[in-house]
Amino acid sequence: MRRNKLYAAVMAAMIGASCLTGVPACSEAATRAEIAEMEAPTDGDLYYWTEDSFAKETLVSFVEDVTDEASENFIPVADRVAVFDMDGTFLCETAPFYFDHMLFLKRALHDPNYTPSKEDKEFALGLEKWLKNRDSSDILSQSAPHQSSVFAGTSYADYEAYAKRFMETPVEGLAPLKWGEAFYLPMIQVMKYLQANDFKVYVISGTERELSRILVCDLLDIPTERVIGTDIKTLATHQGETDGLQYTYQRDDSLIRGGFVIKNLKMNKVSAIVREIGRKPVLAFGNSSGDSAMLNYTINGNKYRSAAFFLLCDDLEREIGNLNKAAKCKELADTYGWIPVSMRDDFATIYGENVTRTAKP
Repeated sequence: MRRNKLYAAVMAAMIGASCLTGVPACSEAATRAEIAEMEAPTDGDLYYWTEDSFAKETLVSFVEDVTDEASENFIPVADRVAVFDMDGTFLCETAPFYFDHMLFLKRALHDPNYTPSKEDKEFALGLEKWLKNRDSSDILSQSAPHQSSVFAGTSYADYEAYAKRFMETPVEGLAPLKWGEAFYLPMIQVMKYLQANDFKVYVISGTERELSRILVCDLLDIPTERVIGTDIKTLATHQGETDGLQYTYQRDDSLIRGGFVIKNLKMNKVSAIVREIGRKPVLAFGNSSGDSAMLNYTINGNKYRSAAFFLLCDDLEREIGNLNKAAKCKELADTYGWIPVSMRDDFATIYGENVTRTAKP
């Protein structure tokens, strides 16, 4: 199979060779365009995974079985639904934290053109302090309303432009790597592999829906309707405080962002799948307890063969991992029958070998 320039650059760096002719310098991170152009292997040649990866072998065996019309486990194309969490499952969430939270801190504390409310600023200062000491306080459960508040009243076009500018920001602790490039190459390859085998790939994220779309739709060739996230209100510019049931969109109206509605985590992910997909997934991928309900829903009581995969953040050299969290996640996987995926042992590369950890362990 012909492999693209991104693969060639990664392999050249892995063996210590100089970059190949026509390939971007190995000192540069893979661009979004290069990631988007990653070829979709149809035959299970997942070359960004280690050769002896049990998780890879299990997935490939699953796909080959359920796409074989002669198999008793054959799944019709219409029912080949795979759901993926985003942050920590195929997008970095540790450098130093979730993309949406870092975007919020930029807006609330470090944007000279924006003045946040007193409440939003106080919360942002508390979050920034929490990121430094990571104590056991429950600050994260309070974040969603503030995240929507700092962009309330913004047009969708302006919000997209703002988010895309932030995607050009370098992450902390990994270099050279921008937020818009901070995707796990092995997981992107899995998504493309499934698409090549007629699976409908959905992103089911705790991150706000529109932000998730901005991050992944063009990169992964996923239609916007297959990205489900935390919801906010959508308002008309002249609507004001009028309830949507009492307001009619006018000729001179446009759409703006409103306040927080519902956080798409835990059982809310299952509810969203039932409401918006209407088919039970046969594959699910996650990395935290917030994905547990989605993974369990996928593999329990399913009329088709099904499987759930659970990423462990156990790589301390190529990623900013957390061994304590990884151990707890391994226990969850063992308890519920999910297939663990070790970022350390199963991934031949994460972001490409040219990306190195700069943060202290």
